[in-house]
This record gives sequence, structure tokens and C-alpha cells, in this order.
Amino acid sequence: MLLLKPYIFNKCPEIISVVSTKTGAGRTSPYFFNMSFSVGDDENIVKENRKFFFEHSGINPEKAAYQRQVHGDNISVVIKVGLTGESDAMITDKPGIALAVSIADCVPVLLYSPDIKTIAGVHSGWRGTQKKILLKVLNKLKESGSDPENIIAYIGPSINKNIYEVGKEVAGLFDKKYISLKAGKYFLDVSGVNLDILLNFGLKINNIQVSQLCTYAMKDILHSYRREGERSGRSFAVIQMKENN
Repeated sequence: MLLLKPYIFNKCPEIISVVSTKTGAGRTSPYFFNMSFSVGDDENIVKENRKFFFEHSGINPEKAAYQRQVHGDNISVVIKVGLTGESDAMITDKPGIALAVSIADCVPVLLYSPDIKTIAGVHSGWRGTQKKILLKVLNKLKESGSDPENIIAYIGPSINKNIYEVGKEVAGLFDKKYISLKAGKYFLDVSGVNLDILLNFGLKINNIQVSQLCTYAMKDILHSYRREGERSGRSFAVIQMKENN
């Protein structure tokens, strides 16, 4: 099984952070090592996949919290494990709860504020990015006493700015610096928008890691809805504060 482990959290021994890939448990086409119940994969296989992934990540599968992602800007404050409801960001200050963000092209952002011992997991596609869901999460952390200069952030794998084609109307929702125009087609840098949100909020550049992995291009490693369509799997980007720290 191939797992991605953000190095930015190495400085925080109390944090576990990991991203699943297509590879694991010997799963094959079309869903491969899939974490989602909503794509048509066999439910029992998905349960086995999740258990396999969490156990190999050092996380108790029963400690995971999930959200029903709807490409919006709702934020769930998580106080217990399991399904939280409809949202695209989760925040918790409860040690032991692992926040699992489902991804397959959209930008995942994992955050840790050591000041207030709080973590967050954000799912930010173009809709959530346009609605500034990440900024809203950062504001919630700040309202709780977090100093932006101490927040640690990981922007995970997503579809690359040179590949993510959008319509003219969507392109018009964003500053021109995030748009590339090639052969009459518009391409959006969603990861870049979210990076600037972090920097403009006051995070230090050396507290931010931006994955350079493209979900669309890395067809042997990463799931991509844009590449595979409806019969595509999903990965998890997960962050957890260990208990007893």
C-alpha cells in the first residue's frame, strides 16, 4: 500500500497526518483502493479498505469522523466520531478524533493550530474556494485564540492548474492571476488560490507544505474524477491529534 505522509507535520509529534492513494489491499479497476461509499463501489469492500488504511496509518478506524461533502462552505465542529452531516470542513479540539476529507481532484487542506490544540480538514473545490471556505475555517481558529503565524498547513494533491479546465463563467469568478488561457480554454489554479488565502491570513511560508502531485496526471497513484468519471474512487486526507499528548 502506498501512503503519502506530509512532512510539514514532522515537527509536531502529537499529529498523525496521511493521505491514501489508489494503491492498497490489492484492489483493481475501476475503483481501486477506494474510501467512498457514494461512487458505486461495493460497501463491504469500502469498509475493508477504510479499516486497512486506518490501521496501517496508526489510527483506530473507530476514531474517524466523516462529512457528507456538498461543495459548499459549511463547517462542522466535530465532538464525536462518525458522520457529522453535510459540510466541507471539519474542526475539532478533541484528541483522538481523526478528520477524514474525501478527495479526487479537489484541494484538501489540513490544518493544525498548536496554540489551541485544534485541527481542521477542508475540502475545497472551485465552489468552496470561490466561497472562501478555507478563510472561514481560519477565522474560526483565530476567534478561538489561534495565532496565524503558528498554524501549520498542508495543501494536498489536487488537479494541476495546467489541466483543470473550467468554463468562462467559472473563470470569471476568480482573479485573473489564477486563470490561464490556452487555445481559447480557461484553466484554474485552485491550489494557488488556497495557498494565497493561507499567506494573506498570516501563515508563515515555512509552516506550509503544498503537494506538487497532480491527481489527474498521476493515473497509477491517485484517484481523479475528472480523468475517470463516475466510476472513480476517492482518497482520504486525514489529520488526527494523538490522545494523551
